[in-house]
Amino acid sequence: MNVSKILKAIYKVAKKEKVEVYAVGGFVRDRLLGIKKKEADIDFVVLGSGLEFAKKLDKTLKEEGSLVEFPDFDTARYVFTKELKDGTKKKLLEIEFAGARSEAYDKKSRKPKVESTSLEEDLKRRDFTVNAMAQQVIASGLSKKIIDIFGGQVDLENKILKTPLDPDETFSEDPLRMLRAARFVAQLDFGIDKSALGAIAKNKKRLKIISAERVQEELFKLLKTSNPSIGFQILYTTGLLDEFLPEISALQGVEEIYGQHHKNNFEHTLKVVDNIAERTDSTVLRFAALLHDIGKPGTKSFLKGRGWAFDMHEHLGLKMVRTIGKRLRMSKDDTEYIGKLVRWHQQPIQLMDEGVTDSAVRRLIVNLGDDLDDLLKLCRSDITTGNPKKLKKRLKNYDYLEKRIEEVMETDKLRDFQSPVRGEEIMKECGLKPGPTVGKIKTAIEEAILDGKIKNEYKPAKKYFEEIKDEYLKKVNKWERV
Repeated sequence: MNVSKILKAIYKVAKKEKVEVYAVGGFVRDRLLGIKKKEADIDFVVLGSGLEFAKKLDKTLKEEGSLVEFPDFDTARYVFTKELKDGTKKKLLEIEFAGARSEAYDKKSRKPKVESTSLEEDLKRRDFTVNAMAQQVIASGLSKKIIDIFGGQVDLENKILKTPLDPDETFSEDPLRMLRAARFVAQLDFGIDKSALGAIAKNKKRLKIISAERVQEELFKLLKTSNPSIGFQILYTTGLLDEFLPEISALQGVEEIYGQHHKNNFEHTLKVVDNIAERTDSTVLRFAALLHDIGKPGTKSFLKGRGWAFDMHEHLGLKMVRTIGKRLRMSKDDTEYIGKLVRWHQQPIQLMDEGVTDSAVRRLIVNLGDDLDDLLKLCRSDITTGNPKKLKKRLKNYDYLEKRIEEVMETDKLRDFQSPVRGEEIMKECGLKPGPTVGKIKTAIEEAILDGKIKNEYKPAKKYFEEIKDEYLKKVNKWERV
């Protein structure tokens, strides 16, 4: 997407309508830092109506895209897209226009109050000085003059996050900015001003007025950074993490009995998240890494002769993931995907400890399905030892496991696994209606294949069906018979 072309189109409309338009926020900040992004969305402030300006620009743009209007906030967003071969559309660029405004929450409302204002007042209400700079759109693109009322350029040089106003006022006005602080610290590798850090701790309870959807969105932006742990340390030390993910805070700490202590599961978890950030851009998979051990505090015990144990923590973790998914208003699909990875993340480790048998590999393949590759990325990331020899050995074990998985999948034809004798045939042969007995027979055939008793082929499966069907038909309910 040609940004220069878009800026020229904006300038033509601005000149015709006799209004001033300014690029603001992260786009200006990143230009000054020399950061180039493939998906660099741009925010613009209009000294007039942002919505009316966007409508007039929409009429002049011939690019493929769509205008989304937000009349209550005098804001509109234009999204440029490209249609792919499969018929879906890929976002190329998003530009947003807002009238210069002040925006604030009252003590109880989740919706901000918006009023028109000057450019200076608009910049004043922004979260951090490094995001409170502007460049006017001119004929050649953007003016070289940086409107920097609050010393954002100096703070960029010093790599520090400060608020334009008193941080207590800034964070109380819009509590989501506290989460943004943690994200920017991780994203930009900046420090954070002490007064701002203290204000986050002071105003953490204000986060409750922010909708779960917006908290989730900001959380995922933090997870998208290259080193999310930096931001999570800020969230933990200020107590803000307790307001929406207390399960992660509960991982902190180490207990000792008889000279034996367990590892700090909070620090371990943050290392796992950073590890997986090197292996995937999927924020949902990164979130699974953050939650993978949340069941440990609730299952921790000290057993004589064995030491610290967290038996069945993956099962408890699955239940906790579903609770968190509801709290953060996550989609059911994402919640179940994360829960599935948390539930099974111990399995590859146990499998290698017990020996990589064909039967165990079959079950892993069938239980995980298309998510098996993601599980193995999580398991590799779960290795946080600082011993290079141990790290090399454990990673090598996963190389071997992946090789065995490929071999078993090809040999046993497990890519789309289900009983070769289908439900329709079982019903016809046994004179049954759809019901639990049909399912039990199918499961028995599948279990026999997974245990290696029979091959994953129709003839041996049909023969096995003939051998076991009478046993199940003895216990069939009357209503299941045709």
